[in-house]
Amino acid sequence: MSSRRTGARTSASWWARAARRSRVSRTEPARATRRSPGAARRVTIAEIAAEAGVSEATVSKVLNGRDEVAPATRALVRELLERRGYRRRGTHRVDRPGRPGRAGLIDLVISGLDSPWATELLRGAEREARRHAAAVVVTVADGDLADGAWLDRVAGRRSDGVLLVLSPPPPAAARRLAALGTPFVLVDPVGGFDPAVPTVGATNWAGGLAATEHLIGLGHRRIGIVTGPRELVCGQQRLDGYRAALGRAGIACDPALVRYGDFRPEGGARGAAALLDLAEPPTAVFAGSDLQASGVYAEAHRRGLRVPDELSVVGFDDVALCDWVSPRLTTVRQPLAEMARVAVRTVLAPPGDGRPGEGPDDTPRIELATSLVVRASTAPPLRPARGGSMGRDGGG
Repeated sequence: MSSRRTGARTSASWWARAARRSRVSRTEPARATRRSPGAARRVTIAEIAAEAGVSEATVSKVLNGRDEVAPATRALVRELLERRGYRRRGTHRVDRPGRPGRAGLIDLVISGLDSPWATELLRGAEREARRHAAAVVVTVADGDLADGAWLDRVAGRRSDGVLLVLSPPPPAAARRLAALGTPFVLVDPVGGFDPAVPTVGATNWAGGLAATEHLIGLGHRRIGIVTGPRELVCGQQRLDGYRAALGRAGIACDPALVRYGDFRPEGGARGAAALLDLAEPPTAVFAGSDLQASGVYAEAHRRGLRVPDELSVVGFDDVALCDWVSPRLTTVRQPLAEMARVAVRTVLAPPGDGRPGEGPDDTPRIELATSLVVRASTAPPLRPARGGSMGRDGGG
């Protein structure tokens, strides 16, 4: 599968149309009679405060993510800000050709930083942001996804763009960011997402296909897979690539060889244990992430199995961990840092004259190519040789 991307001009036009739709559709019809033709009157903080029955200072505190507001009041103000389509004055680039006076901030909102995967994304985002004289502000939104406090903090910074690395992002987040006129992109989407939300991801299906075809090419026929949770799109795509490779080779897909778990080492170890407990265990395992692969290594070591002599292992991501484990891990490279760089460029792209239209084809949808990186964790399978000893297939 080749990489697919739409250009910056289409991206910018998408944001322009989204902003126009947000301004026009969310304004009360009674107000429209007082506008000049074609103008979109801004909703003010004073109007929001009057409708909510609070002070303007309270509305400002909600906008700026400050804590000293009662939860019920905060929820009411948020709802009004979204429904009325409130936008900060001078914060949307579509209304400001050349983007003079931009904040110089990019928000990266992520569910956690305790993995090499997250580190790679942050590294790529920071490098690209520096090229644009901008800084990256990281918001870890693991515990407060539902209450939206992180969104108040992001809105309060008046950032030039937001990279959402969440699985999946709450629907209200996309609606509020669009209402505020803040460009945003969903990076490495791992869960179900609104097709109207711009995304930057990787060719997961092609990566799963390449990993499995590599193992088949070495002579493996019993190939297990430990993939991510069932609800995650990226894991399902990698699983589909695995199944496609088996089908192309005329190998039946044995459901017993498919295991689900989280993308962490513990998930890999549990999946490997279930596979290796089978009456006819696999000779190779494709793990849905490098962290999962490290768990497969640990379970193989616990059982006294040598990698790759007695069990071949392939991972997915190509993080630094691949060079730390022994033997060095064969994996599918997902260009995480480049994905973050492309996402930064997407939210900072100047407005252009993209083609008109309102359909999903106008939504920025970018997929970067994955590639197989062969190291030392894969080899042809062992087979029983004459006399009962073990030997390589074809080794004599």
